[in-house]
Amino acid sequence: MNNLNDIFFAPVATEGLTYDQILEDVQRYFAENHASVIAEAGETNTERASTVLKELMVQYLVKRKYATEDLTTAELCAKLYEDMAGYSFLKKWIYMPGVEEVNINAYNDIEVIESSGRSIKIPDKFSSPQQAIDVIRRMLVACGMVIDDTMPSIIGFLDKNIRISVDKTPIVDPDVGINASIRIVNQQTVSEQKLLDSGSATAEMLHFLKACIRYGVSVCIAGSTGSGKTTVMAWLLSNVPNNRRLITIEEGSREFDLVKRDENGNILNSVVHLLTRPSDNPSLNINQDFLLERVLRKHPDVIGVGEMRSAAESLSAAESSRTGHTVCTTIHSNGCASTYGRMMTLAKRKFNMDDSVLMQIMVEAYPVIVFTKQLEDRSRKIMEIIEGEAFEDGKLVYRSLYNYDVVDNVTDAKGQTCVVGRHNKMGMISDALKTRLLDNGISHKELEEFMHMEEVE
Repeated sequence: MNNLNDIFFAPVATEGLTYDQILEDVQRYFAENHASVIAEAGETNTERASTVLKELMVQYLVKRKYATEDLTTAELCAKLYEDMAGYSFLKKWIYMPGVEEVNINAYNDIEVIESSGRSIKIPDKFSSPQQAIDVIRRMLVACGMVIDDTMPSIIGFLDKNIRISVDKTPIVDPDVGINASIRIVNQQTVSEQKLLDSGSATAEMLHFLKACIRYGVSVCIAGSTGSGKTTVMAWLLSNVPNNRRLITIEEGSREFDLVKRDENGNILNSVVHLLTRPSDNPSLNINQDFLLERVLRKHPDVIGVGEMRSAAESLSAAESSRTGHTVCTTIHSNGCASTYGRMMTLAKRKFNMDDSVLMQIMVEAYPVIVFTKQLEDRSRKIMEIIEGEAFEDGKLVYRSLYNYDVVDNVTDAKGQTCVVGRHNKMGMISDALKTRLLDNGISHKELEEFMHMEEVE
C-alpha cells in the first residue's frame, strides 16, 4: 500500500496550480488516508488534534512540492487547515477589529457590517455550497449544536461574545448552500464624551438619564437592531455608583463589561454578570425569567436586563421595577410611545390580563423611555426621551422631554449622505418624577439642570 501511495503521490510540477486545485488534492488525500484526524480536529478543536493534522499537512505539502506565489509553506498550511478543519476565511473576518457582523447570504455572497454601520461585500467566498455547509457545521459543533434536515435552523453562541444564526436546506435553496448571520458582540465601554462627540445626545440628556439610574428611576431603551440602544444601556450602567450592587442578565453572549478596577487591579464596584443557558430539556433551561427570579434574592440595587424578548421576562422585569428595584433594559420598538404597547403585547402572549391593566403596569414600571435610531448617514442618535405618567381611558398620558429633529439629508461631492438636524428640549419632567428623584437622593443643584426650558442645542 505504501508503494502505491508513493507512486500515486509522487512529487509533481506544481507550477500554475491554483489554491483551489491544491485544496482539492489535499482534501482528497486526507479523506483517503487521515479522515479520523480531520474529524477529530474539526469536532474537538483540541491543540493535540490540530498539531497532528498540521504536521501531516506540512509533510504532504513538502512531498508534493506544493506552493503558491503569495504564500509560504507555513501560510499555505494554515490556510488549508482552516478550510479543512477550521472556519476558513471566516475566522479572519470574525476576529477583525471593527467588524460587528458577518452575513452569509449564499456560499458565494458574503458581506460584513462594520462598527460604523457600513456594509461591504468581501472578496472571499466558499468554493461550493457544500464547503459553506461544512465550515458552518464545524462552527455549530463548537457551540454544541447540530444542524441537519430535521433541524435546519439553529442559533448558537460560538464564544461568550459571538452569536451565530444559521439556516440550511430545505429552508434555503440547494444552490445557496447556507444562510448565516454571525454577530460579534463587542463588550461596550463607551464614554460620555464619545456619545457627545458623535452627536448621539446632548450633555443635558445624558445627565438626565444618568440621574434616573443613579436615583432609582427605571429606564427602557427602545430601537431596532443596530440603533445603538445597547451602547446607551452600557454607558448608563457604567454610571451606577460603586457602592450599589449591580446585576446584569444577558442572553447567551456578554455585551457588558462593567467591572471597574484601580491601577493595582483591585475591584472597585459591586457587579455580577449572569448569562442564560438554553437547553432542549425544559427542566435544564435557564432563561432570563428564571434568572430574574433568582436575582431578586441577591439584594440588587440595579438590574440590567440585556433585552426584553418574551412574555415572561417582560412582566418579570416590570414587576422587579415596581417592587423597588431600578431596572434598565432594552426592547425592539419603533418609537417611545409605542414601546409601552410593545411591552403589553409581549406580556399578552402568555398572561391573560386586561390591556389597560398591563399598560398601567408597564407605565408604572418604566417611567422613562428612550428611543434610539441609526439614520441614513449611519450615525446613531437618541431620537426621543419621554416620561410616561399614566394610562387613562384607553390613552397613554406622557410627556415628551427631548427629541431629535431631522431637518435635511444632504449628499456631498463624494456621494455620501449627511443628516442635518438638532436636539431640542420639548418639556419638563412631572412633579411626581421630581419628587421621586428628590426622595431618592438627588440634590437640588443636580436637579436644576433639567428644570428649565431653554433649547438644549
